[in-house]
Amino acid sequence: MTIATRAAIRFGTGLSPVLAPPADAGAMIDALAGPDEAQARFPVAGLAEIWPLIAELAAARRARKAVEEGGAARYKQVTSAIKDMQLAGLRARLMRAVRTRDGFRERLTWFWADHFTVRAKNVRFRAGPATYVEEAIRPHVGGRFADMLRAAAIHPVMLTYLDQNNSIGPMSPAGLRRSRGLNENLAREILELHTLGVGARFTQADVTEFAELLTGLTFTVDDGFRFRPRWAEPGAEHVLGKRYGGDRRASADDIFAALDDIARAPATAAHLARKLAVHFVSDDPDPGLVAAMTDAYMAHDGELARVYEAMLAHPAAWENPGAKARQPFEFIAASLRALGTSETRLAALKKGEIKRLILRPLARMGQPYEEPPGPDGWPEAADAWITPPALAERISWAMHVKALHGAPLPAPRAFARAALGPEVSDDLVAAVRMAESKRAGVGIVLASPAFNRR
Repeated sequence: MTIATRAAIRFGTGLSPVLAPPADAGAMIDALAGPDEAQARFPVAGLAEIWPLIAELAAARRARKAVEEGGAARYKQVTSAIKDMQLAGLRARLMRAVRTRDGFRERLTWFWADHFTVRAKNVRFRAGPATYVEEAIRPHVGGRFADMLRAAAIHPVMLTYLDQNNSIGPMSPAGLRRSRGLNENLAREILELHTLGVGARFTQADVTEFAELLTGLTFTVDDGFRFRPRWAEPGAEHVLGKRYGGDRRASADDIFAALDDIARAPATAAHLARKLAVHFVSDDPDPGLVAAMTDAYMAHDGELARVYEAMLAHPAAWENPGAKARQPFEFIAASLRALGTSETRLAALKKGEIKRLILRPLARMGQPYEEPPGPDGWPEAADAWITPPALAERISWAMHVKALHGAPLPAPRAFARAALGPEVSDDLVAAVRMAESKRAGVGIVLASPAFNRR
């Protein structure tokens, strides 16, 4: 398998008959440093577009509760608009994956979005996860990890998901008045999942004092992110042996200082390096690869592009093709990319088609859209995805892909080479040759172990 083929399959969104794969690792890093063309071509709504819908939802809910004339219809209309915005986010994500010339950026965005997992807990923020990824994750995938960490931690969607907007210092003016207290969710997930890792050396006292430091983080529909000093626990907090705050009025700057220090910790570097290697290369990555990535992180103050360079420069990153399973969304995106599904077709997908041909199959494959099982995101191990029921759904979807592709299917043998590269196995070519129809031949390629792994 050529370097270009492996770059597209292992580190990108797949091969395409109309878009050339990256020539090598250098081309991937260069593209990441350049303009985000896919984001510009296929935009996703920002919080500025979501806030009016959230405000209208609250007003419509009050009207419905008061049994005002038209209240029920008003509520139904705004919930439908919010759900439509979520589908628009899905469409943009799919179009980016299928039509991008910078597949590494898309894959990195998916990885970091899963690392900093969020989920809409009710209809209010149904369109929120895509916006969160667009504003807090995507701009930082080639930058400093500390900047991404800060953006993720204070984004309203994250604050809502982990109930940080309801965390109030027990001894703060607001806490004493409201008899409300501390929520440790965000503090714990930042330390256990987002930075140091579960096995790192921190204590329950670190979690509690970090949670106290984080009090005051909230948002409003009018302002977005907001820090409320009257919600913040008074006094200094000690996190991982360092003191924050206590000398003056509570400030978000104390929180940002702590986040920056945690981002620079050696345990954070090791945790992130291994997690990246597991996602892109192997469920059991080469220790030398992880060490090289860790060293790059520490040497360059968490500059992620340098970590990616270290990963792509290591021989282990290119060995053992097929070591990872494509997750369901990646499988669907790679399938449409391999078919060369047109931008026009994807843009014209109707709401019913998206639900029938994408959302329901994703759920049956085990990855309901934007509904991860918990703050630790989706599992990485291949056996979490290649199960008998999930594989049966992939085969069924592959055999009916023409409905989503919306154009005549390619010749199966040519498609096998377009989807898997010039070194496609003789066994698969033989199986495709014996297929009774184009539909069956294309389905055999998409359902094959070679295509479902990377």
